[in-house]
Amino acid sequence: MSDEPQPQRNDQGWAPREPEPGPRPAGEPAAGPGEPGPKRKEKRKRTGWRRLVPTWRTVLGTLVCLILVVVGLFALGYYLVKIPPANAAAIKQSNVYLYADGSQLARDGDVNRENVSLARISEDAQHATLAAEDRDFYTESAIDPKAMIRAGWNTATGKGKQSGSTITQQYVKNYYLGQEQTVTRKIKEFFISIKLDREKSKDDILEGYLNTSYYGRNAYGIQAAAQAYYGVDAQNLTVAQGAYLAALLNAPSEFDVIAHPENKAAALARWNYVLDGMVKKKWLTQPARARVTFEPPKQAKGSAGMSGQRGYLVQAVNDYLTSNKILDEDTLTSGGYRITTTLQKPKQDAFVKAVNDQVMDRLDKKNRKVDSYVRAGGVAIDPSSGKVRAMYGGIDYTKQYVNNATRRDYQVGSTFKPFVFTSAVQNFSTTQDGRMITPNTVYDGTDKRPVQGWNGGTYAPENEDGVSYGDITVRTATDKSVNSVYAQMAVDVGPAKVEKTAVALGLPADTPDLTASPSIALGPATASVLDMTEAYATLANHGRHGTYSLVEKITKDGENDVELPKEQTTQAVSREAADTTTSMLQSVVDGGTGQAAQAADRPAAGKTGTAEEDTAAWFAGYTPDLATVVSVMGQDPETGAHKSLYGALGQARINGGGYPAQIWAQFTKDALKGTDASDFDLRLQPGAEEQEDVPSFEPSEPDSTGDDGGTTDGGQQTPGQDQGQTQGASQSPGRTNGQTQGQTAGQNQGQTNGGADTGGGATNGTGGGDGGGTTDGGTTGSTTDGGTDGGATDGGTGTIAGEGPLNPLTSRKP
Repeated sequence: MSDEPQPQRNDQGWAPREPEPGPRPAGEPAAGPGEPGPKRKEKRKRTGWRRLVPTWRTVLGTLVCLILVVVGLFALGYYLVKIPPANAAAIKQSNVYLYADGSQLARDGDVNRENVSLARISEDAQHATLAAEDRDFYTESAIDPKAMIRAGWNTATGKGKQSGSTITQQYVKNYYLGQEQTVTRKIKEFFISIKLDREKSKDDILEGYLNTSYYGRNAYGIQAAAQAYYGVDAQNLTVAQGAYLAALLNAPSEFDVIAHPENKAAALARWNYVLDGMVKKKWLTQPARARVTFEPPKQAKGSAGMSGQRGYLVQAVNDYLTSNKILDEDTLTSGGYRITTTLQKPKQDAFVKAVNDQVMDRLDKKNRKVDSYVRAGGVAIDPSSGKVRAMYGGIDYTKQYVNNATRRDYQVGSTFKPFVFTSAVQNFSTTQDGRMITPNTVYDGTDKRPVQGWNGGTYAPENEDGVSYGDITVRTATDKSVNSVYAQMAVDVGPAKVEKTAVALGLPADTPDLTASPSIALGPATASVLDMTEAYATLANHGRHGTYSLVEKITKDGENDVELPKEQTTQAVSREAADTTTSMLQSVVDGGTGQAAQAADRPAAGKTGTAEEDTAAWFAGYTPDLATVVSVMGQDPETGAHKSLYGALGQARINGGGYPAQIWAQFTKDALKGTDASDFDLRLQPGAEEQEDVPSFEPSEPDSTGDDGGTTDGGQQTPGQDQGQTQGASQSPGRTNGQTQGQTAGQNQGQTNGGADTGGGATNGTGGGDGGGTTDGGTTGSTTDGGTDGGATDGGTGTIAGEGPLNPLTSRKP
């Protein structure tokens, strides 16, 4: 053993050794015995909110990892996604359309396409397409990330669904993929577009795109479109024509200005956008741009498989699906859908028969050129459900492409007047002198009477044929469709409120010429027959409005159901407002201009209407079970221009109470055959009950044709007319052909010859003026445009119902 002392052991093991002190900095004294050595600097810990913020090392590492993942996924996707064989139009399926009972209505036809090389497409048409869809096509890559992000943002923020696709992406979608809006399809589109851009030239891609794009009118590809719209080959398309076809790519059917003339403004805006783009890209000079004028496309012809009413019905169903965003147009045209409609075949057949019996079979196009202008449109809706049960679109889809039931370019005329009264009741409106507006409220029906209380300038509308009626009730003014009364009522209610009520009932808010002014009452708005039927169905349904429906069920490839909008019904106007309007419209049928509708043998309410220059005549009416609107229109078959119907069917004029009401009556009677007739269950506003002691009327000027009365062939009298000349006889309920003439009630004009002196029935019991009666109808009085003393105070509108009623004046012009 060594003599050196051994270290002592600890029972718990070796004691830990103290760390050797490290070198001290110069000048620092060494640690003495028992002093601790220098402490190592510890890392400062992150506290508070700083603990939540990642360090730059973490951020950088995460970013690198993400980049590697994205690159890896891109490489994987590029490797896995192959360019597939051509799809779609080459293997396009048909859509099948069914009646409500499951019987087949129609099957859409073959694909209309003729592929052409790029060399056979005019350079102007090529440039127009690029200006519309992808101006940097030849210089950009196959995808445009900025456009995709912008389109996604605009869609997400409610600025409208927009496409961020380049022409290459659209071509891939059209030719290689489908139209379904899925993430999988978009991913495939992304990678195929990149591959295609590397494997094919820009010219090849543009050629493919122009040959696969859908242009409407069942035209696939620019060659088919050039023929369908202009009757020329694609190589002969002009700048104006090419720009229009390019504009169609944005909304093929919507921008067809022949099928949808109401959308012409939007189509022209898109057309101008295309031309401006051509100038911007120097494909067109500014002077040349200034010389370009819009060339309307030719009238369209439907395919043979869509003859008769089938094409109109298919078109209406497709418009319903796309406008309600149930299916977009590209998806729908890809085919494979089985669509069950709400249309009922017996009612559809009854509508066609009624139009043929009452109008089409009576035309003599060889001897009367105007008869070639005659067109008709009609729609019937079940008021309780809002389902369209029948629709008449025109003479034949293969002869006239435009659907007369859905077009929005003819004035609705006096069929709009009931909406004014409905709005009056809905808003508890009063006259200028504070009287509540009811069916018995008295107005001044003098011709060209300036409206009172309107600050937008003088407005003095003319009554039909310049007839003055003097003081008459609202009910009588509705029966006779008196413009001066309803223009004043529109001001009393407030034109903006009238417009709001019309929209609530069912007219689209963007209906052309639906403006808040006194003239709104006279019906300058150009709503469609379908729009008007929807609004009248709301009145028939006691003020409850549900958007019309045309489709019961849709399946894809016979299996998957397509989701349809849920039915929603709202109380558009009060029941009292709707029902009181109905009671007045019953009076129109019972003793006014709509008496021809009595032939339906049902309780009915309705209103006649005529557009300016007699380009259209309307009858809008309903029973408790069916609301139907019929319009007879004038249109040049070659140019599509509106034409007056003077002399059509051998009649001096075509008014709503004639042929339209006759079609309505026959259709309604046949459509409801076998069902029990039901009465209207009405809840009227206070004071709306019909009264006996009300002011009568006596028109001042003869009416050669009757107001909305119309006549049948051979000059036969219709219920709204009295063509004979009588003396001392009381006036018939409708406007007469040998129109009564004499003093307007409450006026003191002309000489009387032993005639009865009738009071004007002033307010507050004040005596009225000399009524100017005649003896045996032999002496006639005269009228002035301005109203004279009608017994009203402060320039009011005459008597209050029941205060000093007028005796009827019966004189007629000998």
